Amino acid sequence: MNIRVFFVGDELVAGYGDARALGWVGRTMARSPHDPPITALPLAWPGQSTENLVHRWEKEVLPRLDKDADNRLVIGLGSHDLGLTSTARSRLYLANLLDNAHRQNLPVFVVGPPPRLDVSQRDQEALNRAFAEVCDRRKIPYVDCYTPLKNHEQWLTDMATSPDSYSPRQAGYGLMTWLVLHKGWHSWLGIEPPVSD
Repeated sequence: MNIRVFFVGDELVAGYGDARALGWVGRTMARSPHDPPITALPLAWPGQSTENLVHRWEKEVLPRLDKDADNRLVIGLGSHDLGLTSTARSRLYLANLLDNAHRQNLPVFVVGPPPRLDVSQRDQEALNRAFAEVCDRRKIPYVDCYTPLKNHEQWLTDMATSPDSYSPRQAGYGLMTWLVLHKGWHSWLGIEPPVSD
């Protein structure tokens, strides 16, 4: 059975800032075996908060479902919530999104927000922890991009030249891709990883 994977999120899902226009989504798909065939459908909305995401994802994803395919949902979380809403509200929005996806029988894989240099680490850590706890409670895979990258030299160098202090460049997206591929991506899809991985 063919696999159809929907990617929803903000400009990080679109790969903004990547001169190769791949981002972590394109790089992840390029490193994924396509037997069975996989159709990737990125549905990014730059600047989107978790509140925006919970209100729009079904309108964009549900009409594109293929009844003859194995439909799956990847949620690429950003950190636009910071300064806009409380961590408790962000947690609630994600919980609602995951529960709605479950009602639609969509297996979900969540990629957390990577570190930024322009907001406090404490706020970023709290948001990342809240997202991870919501996923853990529901036994949904969660890729923590924040913790392994917050002091990573290559990530910090990449972000120092970020076009908007939010999105990485090629090296940063490559690091996010590595985390996704090594945190359960292939097993979630039900496919064997390439021998090189």
